[in-house]
Amino acid sequence: MPRLKSKASAKKRFAFTGTGKIKRKHAYHSHILTKKETTQKRNLDHTTLVSRDDQKRVKQMLLNSGM
Repeated sequence: MPRLKSKASAKKRFAFTGTGKIKRKHAYHSHILTKKETTQKRNLDHTTLVSRDDQKRVKQMLLNSGM
């Protein structure tokens, strides 16, 4: 049986924390920034955790273990 590969797009977008949670970047912070308020851009700059509902799907893409 061939080796199962992880999703390359997920590897670029998500990372595990030391405690096993999955962190991600905020959307809407890559372009068209002139019309956005400074406060909004500053808040989008930080990383956050993947929501509880999406964790299983993201973990499957990263580990590809069929959890």
